[in-house]
Amino acid sequence: MSTDRDVVIIGAPRSGTNMLRDVLTSLPGFATWPCDEINLIWRHGNRSYPSDELGPELATPEVATYIRGRFDEIRRRYDARSVVEKTCANSLRVEFVRAVVPEARIIFITRDGLDATASAIERWHAPLDVRYTAAKARFVPRSDLAYYGGRFVAGRLRRNGKDQNRVRTWWGPKTDDRAALMATRPLDEICLLQWKQCVESSERGLAGLSSDQVHHVSYENFARSPETGLRAVLDFLERPEAFDASAVAKVKASSIGKGRAALSEEARERLGALARPTLQRLGYDAV
Repeated sequence: MSTDRDVVIIGAPRSGTNMLRDVLTSLPGFATWPCDEINLIWRHGNRSYPSDELGPELATPEVATYIRGRFDEIRRRYDARSVVEKTCANSLRVEFVRAVVPEARIIFITRDGLDATASAIERWHAPLDVRYTAAKARFVPRSDLAYYGGRFVAGRLRRNGKDQNRVRTWWGPKTDDRAALMATRPLDEICLLQWKQCVESSERGLAGLSSDQVHHVSYENFARSPETGLRAVLDFLERPEAFDASAVAKVKASSIGKGRAALSEEARERLGALARPTLQRLGYDAV
């Protein structure tokens, strides 16, 4: 089996996907895009689809060729053996991703949904980061620039509307039911249900894959024992020789439980009830 295969990290928002990508791409032979996510590359050819829940039938030959070409560009630019990709919306379309890059190895990272929810709430409230947006804009397919530019302006206008108590614009992976959630749920429940749908969709899309195709990482376990976690990931990728302890020197466990502690007892009970089976299946408390 070739060790020179690309790596796709699958995970819900605020679940450690950035951390894991940054650790891997600090090692020789691994590279990624010089921006946070490339969702608009993944959506090329399907830009008008109403959500990020793209089915495998939408991975047409033209779409797959375009996306694979963008992987090849990064491989050539950085002389990489493996391109590491992390776009949280891929957690809603694992089978689509597999249809595009069937040979890629997948790392599925999960985190306590209540910690992830509290962290996501902060992101929903965050002001516009111009540098972050500009970095991502560099990788918007040229034919899609005008389309997304118009949508961006419209979204900013909605965000600045009069009713600031209402969730007016969506952040993160776009679920099929997001309009209904924004109309009927408070923000903390929206974030928790987004996490739940991302995790459950990923589980369905990864079901049946063998241990040499997908590797499950617990954010908490990795953060507590980062060197052990990195060695396990590199063994899965058949690159144990790439291990370097300095790659995980900045990985800390201090954020574990921080989100839960920030939530009120009422919120923990209410949110836990919405996702109890999913939380418990992954080994987390539902309160």
